[in-house]
Amino acid sequence: MSKNYSLSAIAESLGGYVLGDGSVLISGVASLANAKSGDICFINDAKYQKALVSCEASAFVLRESDADLTTLPRVIVENPYAYFAKLSAFLNPPATTKLGIATSAVIDATANIPSTCSIGPLVVIGANVVLGENVIVGSACVIENDVTIADNTRLEPHVVIKHHCEIGPNCHIFSGAVIGSDGFGYAEEAGVWLKIPQVGRVVIHANVDIGANTTIDRGALDDTIIEEGVKLDNLIQIGHNCVIGAHTVIAGATGIAGSAKIGKHCKIGGAAMILGHLEIADHVTISPGSMITRSLLIADTYTALMPFQTHKSWLTTAAKIRHLDTLSDKIKSLEKEIALLKSKQ
Repeated sequence: MSKNYSLSAIAESLGGYVLGDGSVLISGVASLANAKSGDICFINDAKYQKALVSCEASAFVLRESDADLTTLPRVIVENPYAYFAKLSAFLNPPATTKLGIATSAVIDATANIPSTCSIGPLVVIGANVVLGENVIVGSACVIENDVTIADNTRLEPHVVIKHHCEIGPNCHIFSGAVIGSDGFGYAEEAGVWLKIPQVGRVVIHANVDIGANTTIDRGALDDTIIEEGVKLDNLIQIGHNCVIGAHTVIAGATGIAGSAKIGKHCKIGGAAMILGHLEIADHVTISPGSMITRSLLIADTYTALMPFQTHKSWLTTAAKIRHLDTLSDKIKSLEKEIALLKSKQ
């Protein structure tokens, strides 16, 4: 059963101030379209006023400028979206995890595992692993030798942490993620590819979330570094020796090639591709699907997309693109002729 909280108790815990009946009980969060009695919704923009009128929620989270959109109970805050994230966490605390080590786990005798940790079934933990307090390791995870995982970090089932990697406190790594596999490094000799040993690590700082099936390669020489507060979506590939700056967010299916350096507080849309050895400045936004082929040294929003067309139209567009240099030369020649004619008038 969900626990009920009065609107006043919620505001007392999370901030904001209440307009209307503060005693109304809230048990869950919901969308405007599907809310029922006992739910609370948020509105971040007055354009949703029509949806608000027909919404069956018991209360709302609004900004000051939208406070008069309804007479129903509401909490007034500066940032409804961020408040709603905190409220959802408040109303949906994580399930209690059983402490201790499952009997089917395989743990090297040299591993250091505090009694406050939870180690699930079929987990494998290698030599010299050090876990902090309250670490949760889901079933069937593999943690190779000489890994360090700091306090309060959670690994969902089937995560793999390769040898010598370092995970900071309060991180959350979702199923299927692989941290510290070899980077893609080869040298060609006489038509044959020779593997370059990848002897760096992956170092993940505090408060990092890593989505399902995301992979982060270890460095060839230096470490691959994910700085504090980075949020990575599912199915992201981060190549060896990359540095992802603090509080950057990256959406799913993005690929970042080796030795790229991404700044702090960047926002990278889904399916973006960033070539190796590039530098992205702080506070850069990259639109979804963009191919970034050069460094971006000024904070701005960057887009590298072609509008979609029918295939037949695209073939025509592609043919024109191939002749752009010729067309440009013709335009320059015509401009010179026009300028010459004007000078003779």
